Amino acid sequence: METNDPTVPGEPREATPEQLSIEPEPQAAVAADDQLLAILEAIVYVTDEPLTAEQIADALGEPRARIAALLEKLVSDYSLPHHGLTVREVASGYKMSTKAEHHDAIRAFVKKLQPPLKLSLASLETLAVIAYKQPVTAPEVMEIRGVQGAGVLKTLLDRKLITTAGRKNVIGRPILYKTTREFMVQFGLKDLSELPTLKEFEELRRLALGDEEAPAPQPEAAPAEAETPEVPPEPEEADDAAERQEGE
Repeated sequence: METNDPTVPGEPREATPEQLSIEPEPQAAVAADDQLLAILEAIVYVTDEPLTAEQIADALGEPRARIAALLEKLVSDYSLPHHGLTVREVASGYKMSTKAEHHDAIRAFVKKLQPPLKLSLASLETLAVIAYKQPVTAPEVMEIRGVQGAGVLKTLLDRKLITTAGRKNVIGRPILYKTTREFMVQFGLKDLSELPTLKEFEELRRLALGDEEAPAPQPEAAPAEAETPEVPPEPEEADDAAERQEGE
């Protein structure tokens, strides 16, 4: 039996006029909005002071209405409970911060963090020698630096920045040292290949000091001492002097 019911399986359904009037949003426009939304997220993250939608739109050369709508979407997205951060409007601008309900947990976590890594100049010099020459022995490190450094090695071992790497097959079989994973974490290195080269060090030195070092200022010559003019004696002093000469 034939039927005109569009809900019957197998029968083609004709689109209604309302459905025909709705066109899907172009994928290119959606991708452009997503990219711009990511840029806005980065901008709000890196700026210290709240920026208004107008400031951001003018800087990016985008319509203000579009930027305002995307910022509101960013605020809505970060309001979801699985985000620890929030984007909110502060002083007519937008700012990213941690959510208030997590402040106690964050404060407790920060208090348990280890203090920042601080090394003396001697420790940094020793660590640099080991990083570039590893594996290397303590006598080799001391020969390069020109000073004794047994205590410095102990400090680096305690900080877990270096570790032992066996023994060198020479007379006395001294211990070899190398850097650790903690060393790469502390200095933000992916691997040892990211260590600056000596050429890069020289370039950094030139940038710091300038291409041409300014000549050291020459000490100014001391002005010649002027001869002290003879001051004529006062009248009374002249009389006294004359009397003394007569008495002689």
